[in-house]
Amino acid sequence: MTTAPLIEARDLTKTYVTGEPYTAVDGIDFEVRPGEAFGVLGANGAGKSSTMRMIACVSPVTSGTLRILGMDAARDGERIRARLGVVPQDDTLDTELTVRENLLIYGRYFGIPWKALRERCDQLLAFSRLEDKGSQAVSTLSGGMRRRLTIARALINQPEILLLDEPTTGLDPQARHLLWERLFQLKEDGVTLLLTTHYMDEAEQLCDRLVVMDAGKIVAEGSPADLIERHSTREVLELRFAAHERQLMIDKCAEVTERVEVLPDRLVLYTGDGESTLAAVHALGVRPAGAVVRRSTLEDVFLTLTGRSLIE
Repeated sequence: MTTAPLIEARDLTKTYVTGEPYTAVDGIDFEVRPGEAFGVLGANGAGKSSTMRMIACVSPVTSGTLRILGMDAARDGERIRARLGVVPQDDTLDTELTVRENLLIYGRYFGIPWKALRERCDQLLAFSRLEDKGSQAVSTLSGGMRRRLTIARALINQPEILLLDEPTTGLDPQARHLLWERLFQLKEDGVTLLLTTHYMDEAEQLCDRLVVMDAGKIVAEGSPADLIERHSTREVLELRFAAHERQLMIDKCAEVTERVEVLPDRLVLYTGDGESTLAAVHALGVRPAGAVVRRSTLEDVFLTLTGRSLIE
């Protein structure tokens, strides 16, 4: 297998000029290697979807370079699209057709012969655990089933790269975990995955490497474990106090750890050893109404890098 990147972006920029000019992607560099699951994390408006649309060759690059499968996205869009699978953020299935008909019609866009296409449909229905739903109208499917069908449809042309934009948004926990299983199997089969998500647990489960975007720029890059090590602590201690006590306890808690984050409902202490820090808090005479020690997560990293302010 070649070790050359399948996707390589250098100073990639996307500016929209309708109305007031707006730069959604601001000179980012990254590369995606063969066979890996690569994540793009960011809040709403961070530039994730704009980046994905350029990689899918449906939105032109404003400036910089973007090479996909050894080709230039600006010149070879049609050839690149033939080798990609795309799972959009919103399902675009034909709800009046059956599950199997959605796959068959989409497969014909790629010129797949009927015999091979029917065999491919059978394989994909089994892969997505929809083999007993083939003759049902899409309108009768649950949200999780529709999402699995959308991924199956994106695989009809046996793509080398699968692009997934917020693949599990709106799904219940059971449907999300089943989808994670399917995506993990694809990676094991050698398909390169590129996904955007704002679910931190999803990124930790699925991604070998990822970038965090904020205001159109990449603010961090690495594996989930590397990012946690660099930008957070091994553990986090969360303390809850009555509303009238919280402000009084901030200075005391600051004595036992280097970083204390003040939230409306709790204090968050970043520490290497949560139990030892809790014991030190108690030694100062502080008695929280509730205390939780947990490991540091990618969500802690994300909020440290991008802040907690809501972005619309």
